[in-house]
Amino acid sequence: FANDPYKQKIRVALGAGSPPDVFMNWGGGGLKQYVDAGKVVDLTPYFNADKAWKNRFFANVLQTAAFNGKYYGVPNVGMQPVVLFYNKKVFADHGVTAPKTWAQLLAAVKKLKDAGVVPIVLGGQSKWPDLMWEEYLVDRVAGPGAFDAVAAGKKNAWSNPAIIRANTLLQQLVDAGAFGSSFSSTTYDGTVTSTLLGIGKGAMELMGNWEYGAVLANSPDTIKNKELGWIPFPSIPGGKGDPRNIAGNTSNYYSVAAKSKNKDAAVEFLKKQVMSPAYVKGLIALGNIPPVRGIAPQLAKGANASFTTWCYKLVQNAPHFQHSWDQVLSPSQADALLTNLDRLFLKQITPQQFSANMNKAK
Repeated sequence: FANDPYKQKIRVALGAGSPPDVFMNWGGGGLKQYVDAGKVVDLTPYFNADKAWKNRFFANVLQTAAFNGKYYGVPNVGMQPVVLFYNKKVFADHGVTAPKTWAQLLAAVKKLKDAGVVPIVLGGQSKWPDLMWEEYLVDRVAGPGAFDAVAAGKKNAWSNPAIIRANTLLQQLVDAGAFGSSFSSTTYDGTVTSTLLGIGKGAMELMGNWEYGAVLANSPDTIKNKELGWIPFPSIPGGKGDPRNIAGNTSNYYSVAAKSKNKDAAVEFLKKQVMSPAYVKGLIALGNIPPVRGIAPQLAKGANASFTTWCYKLVQNAPHFQHSWDQVLSPSQADALLTNLDRLFLKQITPQQFSANMNKAK
């Protein structure tokens, strides 16, 4: 199934009381709606009875399928943190160093723009790449609490001054010409932006770690010549967010349907098969980075080890791993978010108007 048809199929099956025993989901708000409706088995008692099973996974990844201190899913694929990629050759040619702070990022943007290089590649036509900038800026300025309040449905949570400041910084980046003049007509399809970054038409890109594979596929010489670099999102002076925090897709998950007639067998499948040694080995062979403790030596022996081990440690050391907002929020809120982000990037609305619009989204 493709994404949306799958979601519809599961929604119908769970609603009709005839679901599969185990079903795949993305955690966050999509899973929570089924949890609230009593459609999903609480795995907490099983975790408590087998602490080794629970402790196999990174806690910051398990949290995406946890609500009110109870667990409703286990990770079934690799982690996808969002990182800031950059073209080392372009940086070297123009005397730019990898930015660690917001001021350094702005300085790099100015130097690259003055040299006629698009500083940051952005597939703005697809809208969802905009979200990665929003997630990181809000985290760096406010810490996780600002979006936690939004996700909890607190009244006027989007009007948090820290969110308004984050969006003011975002528009500062737009004003600086960071994304060039054609970002709103550039699509993300796994080829366009990665090629622009790989051949040096753009200097940086904030994207999920899957972009490494896209650059490898579309501009293999960039990887071969070790011209692709990657760094965490820069820190922001005076911000409350820990610079080690990350955003992205924590994982996909398997959950057990409450209507299953084989709950114990389903849980046993999750425990013994999902993320078993053979399963983990298979994921690594596919280029995935499993959210499982103690596998750094395996990653170090695999393909593209320098990148995969760096990503693994990035997640391992992150105090907070923010799951993509469009998966945490309800579908209607997620649509409103992407629409208003698009308008924010195009400077059709102010940060204050963005917050007012999002406060109304249900």
